[in-house]
Amino acid sequence: MSETAGVFARYPGSATDEAVDAAGRVRPEWSPVARVLDELGAGGIAATAAATAQERGLRGVVQGSWLDGRFTERPVPMCPVPRLLPAADWAHLARGVEQRARALNAFLADVYRAAGRRRSDPDGGPEVVRAGVVPARLVTASPGHRPEAVALGTPTRARATVLACDLVQGPDGWVVLADDARMPVGIGYALADRDSGRAALPDLYADAEARGLADPAGAVALLRAALVEAAPPACSGAPGLAVLSDGPGSTSWFEHRLLAEALGVPLATPDTLWATPAGGVAVQVRGERVPVDVLYRRVDESELAGHLTAGGPPLGVLTGHAVRAGRLTLANVPGNGVADDPALHRYVPELIRFYLAEEPVLAGVPTWSLAEDAHLAQVRDRLHELVVVPVDGYGGQGVVHGPRCSAAELAELHAEVEAAPHRFVVREPVEPSTVPTVVDGTVRPRRAGLRVFAVAGAGSTRVLPAPLSRVAADVDGLPADDDAASKDTWVLPG
Repeated sequence: MSETAGVFARYPGSATDEAVDAAGRVRPEWSPVARVLDELGAGGIAATAAATAQERGLRGVVQGSWLDGRFTERPVPMCPVPRLLPAADWAHLARGVEQRARALNAFLADVYRAAGRRRSDPDGGPEVVRAGVVPARLVTASPGHRPEAVALGTPTRARATVLACDLVQGPDGWVVLADDARMPVGIGYALADRDSGRAALPDLYADAEARGLADPAGAVALLRAALVEAAPPACSGAPGLAVLSDGPGSTSWFEHRLLAEALGVPLATPDTLWATPAGGVAVQVRGERVPVDVLYRRVDESELAGHLTAGGPPLGVLTGHAVRAGRLTLANVPGNGVADDPALHRYVPELIRFYLAEEPVLAGVPTWSLAEDAHLAQVRDRLHELVVVPVDGYGGQGVVHGPRCSAAELAELHAEVEAAPHRFVVREPVEPSTVPTVVDGTVRPRRAGLRVFAVAGAGSTRVLPAPLSRVAADVDGLPADDDAASKDTWVLPG
């Protein structure tokens, strides 16, 4: 289908654009979207984008942030034009993300294997280290390693009930930029994006859903099932679940409320938690203390000691006692940062081979650890071409893109790296694919990223049908930039 008129008439297609190829042809799966946009015209598209912003504002779809001790919330903008994932792409991504989740949980179980190590073991190190697959420093020196977290896991339960992979589609296919095994954010925003998309383009959505478009709401049942399967051994009967939030001051308070409502469980904050006579935890709901067996933890582990519970003990003390008593599971368990440390990224394929005896489905981005002298020597003169990532920069904090730096910024970056090279890894930049995005009332290509979630239950790991896309605001921007917008992601039927 060649576009000589309509919204894509002047759209600069390319080999890496997901909707329009280099010859200006709309890719077949995008034809229904193109027809609807043509019917709307420029004025209708601009009006739809404005209505979407208003609808999200009324629903309070916001993201919080702290700066200089002050908390602010900003709307999470959304482009009303959906992103389309072909069935074959989704099947490939699902296999790969599930595989990485299984391997990372196996790594966590190995790292935090409790005192029951074999007496014949020459030391207490993880098997993967003793086998020479990964260096010991990736465990012992990882900023995310918490030796005390050994006692915070529930035997036979996954330490990372919820995981996420951040990916982009590059010139050679899908690649993983990072994993998140700590406290992945975004499932609730993916659900909110589908609601906003339906409101923005109801006819387009109705037609797509009639043809089998996957509903991200299906992720809720899978998430709930994984939380139920995470219940501690002492639990008999249906386990009590709750979402644990630090309250309105959380950067993701909107998502916490949305997920608790979708799951049909209490939203617990530290000041609503009590110890039970049996050594467990209860949440106060409308004057009644309801026992909880699994807390879906959305409080950063570094803050567990800083919040006081209703009965007085710090949150970390109360939950720690309950876990050790076999009365509570934390999902996710603190200490999982050792598995998503940027320095471990280049070893994930080896973890897959070691623990699963499988070949990796998804490729990772080429990465160098500057703690290794040979790696530092290879890249110290290429920082202007590469992406520099601090190993303690969870959630993308502190990432520096060399190609976007000024001369002064590069000089400062070189000084920081030379002063403490062990604090950084360096990876090759990947040019993400572009997707049609509404910019000032017109449809323009913008770079896109993708977050895919998986949940690990007692016997299986499942990807959630709720992928989250983010698109750069500017033509030179990246989907991880602070001003990036979200975009509803369609998983197309096969």
